[in-house]
Amino acid sequence: MDAELAALAGAGATALVQAMAGDGWAAARGRVVAFLGRRRGAEEGRVGGELDESRDELLAARDAGDTEAEADARAEWRNRMRRVLRADPEAAAELRLLLDELGRGGDDRGGTVHNTISGGVQRGNVIQAHTVGDVHLG
Repeated sequence: MDAELAALAGAGATALVQAMAGDGWAAARGRVVAFLGRRRGAEEGRVGGELDESRDELLAARDAGDTEAEADARAEWRNRMRRVLRADPEAAAELRLLLDELGRGGDDRGGTVHNTISGGVQRGNVIQAHTVGDVHLG
């Protein structure tokens, strides 16, 4: 396996393990299951179970203060991704797309917004927006 594909597998494993501990895991999980399961035949259910088990172990280890668990999970998934890339070099393009998605948190939605209004406004309009243009009131 050439160095570029080995590095790609390492980057994929790192992004996967980071996503496992993040809030966007549900979206990331689906994409990773599709990526790995497609190449292993009709095993998406088993791949999903393995991902869930790995995530549960990682989160439990973090809670217990096990600093090595993340490196172990990264090594496990790096080896699996290397096998995928070795068997199907065309998978590299799909893994790069997956990395882009995982890097943005799996979606393009922004964060949570909470607006609070206080003061003496009575029976008036309140407009809050990022950008307001060409608004005519009244």
